[in-house]
Amino acid sequence: MKDRVVAKGRRALSPKEPEQLSGPNKPVSARKGDKGEKAVEKEKVYVGIDVAKANMDVAVHPSGKRWSFTNDDRGISEAASSLRELFPTLIVMEATGGIEAPLVAALGVAGLPVVVINPRQIRDFAKATGKLAKTDVLDAQVMAHFAATVQPKPRTLPDAQSKEFAAILARRRQVIEMLTAERNRLSSAREVVRERIEAHIAWLEQELDSIDSDLRSSVRESPVWREKDNLLQSVPGVGPVLSATLLADLPELGTLNRRQIATLVGVAPLNRDSGTLRGKRTVWGGRAKVRPALYMSTLVAIRHNAVIRAFYQRLCNAGKEKKVALTACMRKLLTILNAMLKHRTPWNYAVA
Repeated sequence: MKDRVVAKGRRALSPKEPEQLSGPNKPVSARKGDKGEKAVEKEKVYVGIDVAKANMDVAVHPSGKRWSFTNDDRGISEAASSLRELFPTLIVMEATGGIEAPLVAALGVAGLPVVVINPRQIRDFAKATGKLAKTDVLDAQVMAHFAATVQPKPRTLPDAQSKEFAAILARRRQVIEMLTAERNRLSSAREVVRERIEAHIAWLEQELDSIDSDLRSSVRESPVWREKDNLLQSVPGVGPVLSATLLADLPELGTLNRRQIATLVGVAPLNRDSGTLRGKRTVWGGRAKVRPALYMSTLVAIRHNAVIRAFYQRLCNAGKEKKVALTACMRKLLTILNAMLKHRTPWNYAVA
């Protein structure tokens, strides 16, 4: 057996330990204290999920992995377990009218960062990146790419009471839509169906009163909501409908600055410029459920709120169109309400 020669100051290699190559192929050390060496950072993982009634398609960026799960309790549990093992940086899915709600809740309980995005944003992003074809799998991949590129901020998931409150408010909007439709039909209805339409209108009116009673009860049962409701309704022009709508559909109120909250609701003027062309500023997008209630309250505030009335008259005297002035008043009223909740101060005409 030949003797092995060991260089001074070096450790002899055991027969099972392969000798490392020198140069750039040498593995990077992650131990603290190794000068000139940096720890290998773990690659961030972004997930897109396309949710349908029957199935859920999952795509991972940048690895390109794909899964498909059934949209039931078992499939949702399997999806949550699989995604938890990935430690994703962000999960994005489209709003699908409530179909995505059970999955969002399950992922939230699992402690995973979830964002529900307006489908229009995803479609615009797909077109911008050249993805014109549309399938469930492609949509999931686009959402994963969207998550990695745009990185929208996850929202805090509402609690059970907030979800119930939002459901009651959504039902109220549906009843109002049915009432409006039935009243429009009544004006041109023949005698043979007029009595039935009138009976339905009477029932819908009773249903609306019952829903409003449930809304008031829900607000009274929550100390936090009761405090916010009292602050909001201290403003002349703000009634229970707008207050309830803001509590249920605009939980960010009081946490953002005035520009952010106006953009979120869709009452901020957006530029439409190109080169030397200066386009007309318009408002669009935002929370469609909030704007109608804010619009109706602003109409009342123009008559009964001294601050909003003076602001509206000043804009009209400056030559602004009434519709433009009204939109500006909506934005001002929203800004006032946002500041009141942020600082927890009731309406004060002298300060406003």
